[in-house]
Amino acid sequence: MPGKKNAPLNDQENVLQDDFLDTSVEGEEDWMAEAEGQLAVDVYQTKENVVIKAPIAGVTPDKIDIEVAEDVVTIRGERIEEKEVDREHYYVQECYWGSFSRSVILPTSTIAEKAAASLKDGVLTVTIPKVAQDKVKKIKVKPVV
Repeated sequence: MPGKKNAPLNDQENVLQDDFLDTSVEGEEDWMAEAEGQLAVDVYQTKENVVIKAPIAGVTPDKIDIEVAEDVVTIRGERIEEKEVDREHYYVQECYWGSFSRSVILPTSTIAEKAAASLKDGVLTVTIPKVAQDKVKKIKVKPVV
């Protein structure tokens, strides 16, 4: 960090506060300004499928759009906030409300036409079958005479 010496471990809190926490108020943008959110995901593969799981509580299936290509999945949606409290009355607002999206590059080729999605207990699960990998075939090299 320019102009700062390395702080001893016991001063790490002060360094973090000085460098990373924005404590200014005047002239700053609205701290709850709206921007598109990014959906948190877990991605793993089984022998037959690539699976994407995302906590998506508060979103109805009709507000979710999923696009599956051979090597990328894009999930878009919107979590609609019921206006019960005026924005100026919030002290903390960690729950994201509004539109969100996430694109995930898949670790292997998949069959997009056979993808399926389900929503249970606020968790979205997208399952995409993997393309069957051909078995490796060994060949002998013949000398040319």
